[in-house]
Amino acid sequence: MLAVNIKLNLGMLMASKTSKLISYIYLLLVPIIAAGLGFGVGHVSYKFYLPVWLLNATLMTFASWSLGLNVIRQNDEAKSKLATAAFFLIVPWILISMFAGLGPPPETATEWTASATEQQVRYFMLVISGVSIAFGFVCLIERIKSKGENFYSILALTAILIAIPLFVINMLYWGFFLTELFKIMSTKNLLNYPEWFLPVRQLFGLISVIEVALTYLATFTIVLALRKAGWLMKTSSSVYLFFCSVAFVIIILSAFFAETFRTPGFAVSIPAVPFLIPYFLGVNLLKRIGYSQIQIEKSNI
Repeated sequence: MLAVNIKLNLGMLMASKTSKLISYIYLLLVPIIAAGLGFGVGHVSYKFYLPVWLLNATLMTFASWSLGLNVIRQNDEAKSKLATAAFFLIVPWILISMFAGLGPPPETATEWTASATEQQVRYFMLVISGVSIAFGFVCLIERIKSKGENFYSILALTAILIAIPLFVINMLYWGFFLTELFKIMSTKNLLNYPEWFLPVRQLFGLISVIEVALTYLATFTIVLALRKAGWLMKTSSSVYLFFCSVAFVIIILSAFFAETFRTPGFAVSIPAVPFLIPYFLGVNLLKRIGYSQIQIEKSNI
């Protein structure tokens, strides 16, 4: 009887491990597929992309739960807080995956006005994403500090708490200020921007550079803090640090050499892109939590 129970428990653990692996792979693939569809296919009818997005959002939530978020049901407060912080970092790409059907923003005032509601939804989703990133960083840093790391975590906290308010303001500018401006331009058949708009556009261009650079800086320093706390392997953290460093340098140089760095500067400042590494951090933290739980259950058999 004991042998049967052990065999059943081992079978359940193997099934759990397989489920976690499938969930992990799915979560890793979502940003790649969403970006490919968004830029490759472009805008499609909301009647098609909304049901697909809702299905994907549900699957991503279940995948997160299977991977490690389910520890919040247990009495382990430390793991529950860490899993919650990790999920906050995943939430932005659950929302951003909708852009696979929305495609890139329209290039003309007329096209923008024709899809005004969708553009406002796009940037409202990004506002929520920014707020979720802030929650994720704050919760994660609180856990890191409990491990005795108080330098890089404070730098990360400072940078993200400056970056996200600027990000929210920038997204509201794109989603609501520009939408209303384009409506006025379309109504009055204006082909050129009003003169007063040029300084405003320049101002928000600089705001974008600052908030993007600070987001990469915050991500860079929180990776260092996680590695020092022992929650990130050296190889994966080195990859994250490399991409953060390159993106940070590019966005700073784009502010001074706009023509030379126009394309790379645009690429690293697409609103969803700075949230990629925090997303992968969240996924890998959930994986760490989930697999450590399997080891505990295996040792108890």
